[in-house]
Amino acid sequence: MQDVRAGSKQLIREINQALVIDAVRRERSVSRTEIASMTGLSAPTISGITNELIERGLLYEAATGESAGGRKPILLRLNAGAGFVLGVKVTEREAIGVLTDLDADIVGRARTKLAGGSEHDVVDAIARLAARLSKRVDGRPVYGIGVGLAGVVDRRSGTVRHATYFDWRNVDVAGLVAERTGLPAVIDNDINALVANEHLFRHGRDVDDLLVISLGRGIGLGMVLDGRIHRGALGGAGEFGHVTIDPAGPDCACGKRGCLEAIVADPALERRLIEVGSDLDLRTALRSSPDAAEAEFEIFRDAAAVLGRAISDLVNVLNPGRIVLTGEGVELVTATGDILADSLRAAVFDGLADDLETVVQPWKDEDWARGAAAVLLGDLFQPSFRRNDALRPTLALAPPG
Repeated sequence: MQDVRAGSKQLIREINQALVIDAVRRERSVSRTEIASMTGLSAPTISGITNELIERGLLYEAATGESAGGRKPILLRLNAGAGFVLGVKVTEREAIGVLTDLDADIVGRARTKLAGGSEHDVVDAIARLAARLSKRVDGRPVYGIGVGLAGVVDRRSGTVRHATYFDWRNVDVAGLVAERTGLPAVIDNDINALVANEHLFRHGRDVDDLLVISLGRGIGLGMVLDGRIHRGALGGAGEFGHVTIDPAGPDCACGKRGCLEAIVADPALERRLIEVGSDLDLRTALRSSPDAAEAEFEIFRDAAAVLGRAISDLVNVLNPGRIVLTGEGVELVTATGDILADSLRAAVFDGLADDLETVVQPWKDEDWARGAAAVLLGDLFQPSFRRNDALRPTLALAPPG
């Protein structure tokens, strides 16, 4: 962990600002005394920072708290509407953008098709979305733009080492986006973006060890370990869909055989439906009555059980406090009842599942883009020395421009 006292006065100031505003964000309503206790900063430092943030409209005094005696403390809250961030999810054919406030609530949405698959086509699409969505800010600051896409992403440098849907190698996407839009830019793997959203703003706010598993055309995994998003040495951690379940199993799109993705992802389920002669498409089958679609639900139950056993390996190795299941294919879990949970718990080492929570997160297509915005918000709210990233002082909560 980097010493917060090291570096320039400006950097220390930015880090301390971020410590304070993150404490307010996490607690919703909090007194200056409580902020001092949470951050370890002195009372005069807290007073100076909070007064400045109030003057800039980022915090406001909301109410008075309870007191055991003497003056009641004044509670501070984050003014979520004081500024905005942009989030963009890049898919194979389009870019999906959102404008969010500082609490990650979406206030604007837009989509645009990609003209092609080059990095310049993608950056052009991101720039169009940024220009369109920024018209809604009414003079308030836009603090930056977060981008999420499938692939191996070097979060520190902003470089895409390998893109799942594009023929890219070592492309500085964050730098290109920042140059084109004039905004600070960050980029991350799309699953890690979902994790940032869950950890900062949803089901992972109160846990330090969290797994987010995305189901759909592929199987993705994002991890928060000891309070930090775990990305791995090269930014490629979480290829859960490509763990080998059956070496003699079906071919996978990655070129190997028997991957989890080749057994339980949407394309695998669609293939199985064809094999049993079903005339139902996947979504219709999942929403059917099990009694009316017996052959189809036999496939779904088998897949849910396989997925549960695979997740049990993650629990045995990582011991998370909570697992969030989400994505376009999460209906597999809801349609098959307790099968996944029962399969998971049956295979977990004794005691590790005692307090484990599993949450099924209903899916919205814009969640990917909201996650990309959350990556940027994470840089705003959490000082970089608390994450396994290089410092990005340009993203601290100082007035942009």
